[in-house]
Amino acid sequence: MMMELFFKGGPIMWPIAVLAVVTAAVLVERAVFILQTNLQRDPKSVRTVFDLVGRGAIEEATSSASRSKDVVAQVLGEGLRHRGSSLTEALAEGASAALHRFHRGLVVLDTAVTLGPLLGLLGTVTGMMRAFSLVGGGELAGKQAAITGGVAESLLAVCFGLGVAIVAIVPLNFLNARAERVRREIEASATRLEMMLAQNRKGSDSLVLDRAA
Repeated sequence: MMMELFFKGGPIMWPIAVLAVVTAAVLVERAVFILQTNLQRDPKSVRTVFDLVGRGAIEEATSSASRSKDVVAQVLGEGLRHRGSSLTEALAEGASAALHRFHRGLVVLDTAVTLGPLLGLLGTVTGMMRAFSLVGGGELAGKQAAITGGVAESLLAVCFGLGVAIVAIVPLNFLNARAERVRREIEASATRLEMMLAQNRKGSDSLVLDRAA
């Protein structure tokens, strides 16, 4: 039944089908990624890193962050490894690399949301053009089926195009919200790490001055 409707939709159904397959592939890949990320999240490892930094055990904190698979801990580890030269830049680079993984495929879904209805609209136009061309011929006898077929073609194309967009828009919004939540968490943790390291440096400088006095 579905294949019969597909072929009745006219030639514009083929690009819609390609768009649907690409969208489905991205959705499967993103679902696997989200599942893996959820399994790898380990807030305890992030707390451990901050506890070690707070005690001044920077090397242990760096080692702990490097062993963790949690995305926030990995960004903190990247910053700790470059704390002596470019802490802020290292944190920014680590955050960018982590967020890039969360944004992968979203362009495809965004394109599907926009392009699906447009392809459907194009199918509507071509179908109606075919139907009206038959009407304009002046001889309607025996052409009623062809005319209704052109109208059906236009409706099927827009239906399938909208279907692709509807299937893509909900996961797109969910994935964008998730990426934004991770971005805020990374930024908050990175800021906290910078503040803790700055405080540790001030404490070390004060201790050196006291000993010198």
